[in-house]
Amino acid sequence: MAEGLKIEIVSPERLVLSEVVTSVTVPGSEGYFTVMHDHAPFMTTLRPGFITVNGLNGQDAIYFVKGGFADVSPEGLTILAERSAPFSEFDHADLQAQIKAAETELAAAATPEDKSYAQEIVSALLNLAIEAGQINGGHVH
Repeated sequence: MAEGLKIEIVSPERLVLSEVVTSVTVPGSEGYFTVMHDHAPFMTTLRPGFITVNGLNGQDAIYFVKGGFADVSPEGLTILAERSAPFSEFDHADLQAQIKAAETELAAAATPEDKSYAQEIVSALLNLAIEAGQINGGHVH
């Protein structure tokens, strides 16, 4: 096999992607990270965001991911996603509905712990909307 990174993105519904690529940038829970061939093994949780796949042909492909795990092993990178799809299939209307539901949950939160958790969800969804180009200057499109 030519040098490259084997990536698989798996969601409960389907195998979203399986190929050998140059590198992959992933939204880890502590921030974005990039994996290339022969990366040190590790595992992390994912936050909602976009995976950028740099193909061996020099072309980039973008995939939406909503939570899950990333496992880097000697065999490559496996993304086990709660939900994932190519960016072309990304549901902008669904994201807006999720933001509204999370804001309602935040407003109704009774304890400081509930408020903190709800705020994290709202922030993650708003950041996802910004990345998707839906919000500009704080205004939802």
